[in-house]
Amino acid sequence: MTELAKDVWEGLLALDTPTVCNALEVVNPNRRACGFNVRPFVCIRPELGSSLGYARTLRIRAAHKPTTFADRDDYYSYIAQGGPTPSITVVEDMDDTPGYGAFWGEVNTNIHYGLGSLGVITNGSVRDIPDSQPKFQMLAGMVNPSHAWVHMVDWGSPVTIQGMEVSHNDLIHADMHGAVVVPPEDAANVVEEAARIMAKERVVIEASQQPDFNMEKLRQAWQGQSEIH
Repeated sequence: MTELAKDVWEGLLALDTPTVCNALEVVNPNRRACGFNVRPFVCIRPELGSSLGYARTLRIRAAHKPTTFADRDDYYSYIAQGGPTPSITVVEDMDDTPGYGAFWGEVNTNIHYGLGSLGVITNGSVRDIPDSQPKFQMLAGMVNPSHAWVHMVDWGSPVTIQGMEVSHNDLIHADMHGAVVVPPEDAANVVEEAARIMAKERVVIEASQQPDFNMEKLRQAWQGQSEIH
C-alpha cells in the first residue's frame, strides 16, 4: 500500500469530494465514470466537512432472523486492528429492501469512533441521530427507527454501496456530497491538479461577480483560464 505523505493527506482533507472527483478524472481518466456513488446518500452531519480514511468493509442483513451469529469480538477487532488508520466503515446492506433495519445508532457510532473509524458509508439505514457520536459522520441510504433482525454477515470482502465498489483498505474521501475511492498512487497529483482547477474556476467566478459582467468579460475570463498551467 502506498503511504501518503502528511502534506498530501492534509491537502486531500482540505478539498471537498466533488473537487477530488474533478481532479481525479484529469489525473486518472479511467476513474471518470467509476469509483464514486451514483445514487444519493443522506448525510447526517454535513457540518463535519471532509473525511479521509481507509475502508473497513462489512456486509449485513436485517429483514429476517439470522440462523447463525458472527463473532462480534472478531468483527470489532477487525475495525480496530484490520489495517491503517483512520478508517471509514463501508457497509453493504444485502437485503432486497436495504435499510430494513439499522445497524448504526448510539452504540455502534460510539464503539466504532472509539476504535478509530471516522464514519460509516452505507446503502442501509441509521438511527438514534441525536444520541450518536457527534464526531462520527454517517452517509446512509435512509434513516429508520428499528434495527429489525440486523446482523453481520461477513467483513473484509469487497462491497458495492450506491454503485460505488469498495475493497478493504481502499482510501475513501467523503463529505456531504458523497464518496469517492482515491487510488493512493494518484493522491499527490490529485492535490496538485485540484489547486489548478480551483485557480481556473476563480477566474470565471470572480469575473461573474462584477457589476459590469457580460459576455465579453466571460470570454476574457476564459482566456485567462487558458493561461493557467
